[in-house]
Amino acid sequence: MAPSLEEPTPVDYEALKGGKVKPELVAPEPEHCPGPESERAGQADSCAGCPNQAICAAAPKGPDPDIEVITERLAGVKRKILVLSGKGGVGKSTFSCMLAWGFAGVVGLMDTDITGPSLPQMMGVLTSTIHTSASGWEPVWVTSSLAVMSVQFMLPDRDAAIIWRGPKKNGLIKKFLMDVSWGDLDWLVVDTPPGTSDEHLSVNALLKGSGVDGAVLVTTPQEVALLDVRKEIDFCRKAAIRILGIVENMSGFVCPGCAHESQIFRATTGGAERLAREEGIPFLGKVPLDPRIGMAADYGESFLEAFPESPASVAIREVVRRVGVEVERV
Repeated sequence: MAPSLEEPTPVDYEALKGGKVKPELVAPEPEHCPGPESERAGQADSCAGCPNQAICAAAPKGPDPDIEVITERLAGVKRKILVLSGKGGVGKSTFSCMLAWGFAGVVGLMDTDITGPSLPQMMGVLTSTIHTSASGWEPVWVTSSLAVMSVQFMLPDRDAAIIWRGPKKNGLIKKFLMDVSWGDLDWLVVDTPPGTSDEHLSVNALLKGSGVDGAVLVTTPQEVALLDVRKEIDFCRKAAIRILGIVENMSGFVCPGCAHESQIFRATTGGAERLAREEGIPFLGKVPLDPRIGMAADYGESFLEAFPESPASVAIREVVRRVGVEVERV
């Protein structure tokens, strides 16, 4: 049976929480809620007029008790990386899929783009659903070594819209980390939506106990994309997220027939390589645009396996290698 979007999965983790539980709220958390466990709960400006104000003010303060549960749940995950971009349309989700296909070992791919889940289509499991077991929610296994979790698996039909405010989206992300039976993974790749908002803060805060190994930033060469990536770099530094490096995606166009490369999105200000040099962070490489990447995503196939000789495949595998080197670097 597929899990409901409304009701929590009845998995008992109270023994791991040490008796600490969240306060029972009488209304949903407002959009700018500091959180029931925050030191400012019930006292922030956004708490004025909230039906939960008195409850939150009297509730125990401190870190979210579920962080301990999540840490225990992810004990078998060796490495966790975030794929970020302040700009939409730079191929971040596509790149997340190619990272997942490229990593060796057992890989988990988590889709935190709650309102625009595209990973199931790209991984060829759009019609799948998730199921519950004694150990929690079971992710969808694309292969014997690649698992995916997305809200798309829980929708009544493929075109249903998710119209949620921040707290509800954050709650689902918590369930993806706390209730999903990921098992033993070599890599957990977390694909995030554009920007530096709720989903990013939630993932970083909830993985505080188990640790995030770092973030890969994806951009295209033009300045309009780099402008937002600079904000993402600032976000990572303020949130204490290690930046593994920047990837310049769609860096030129490779003709599948003649292998000639053309510059479609010209790097007017030096592109991602110059930005990485200026910011003192690793540059992971340039990945040219091959139209067969989009075709492989539409059909839910691995571009790396279907077209291993493409210059894009060669570049992606080099990026995967460099990410592995950066993760292992102390």
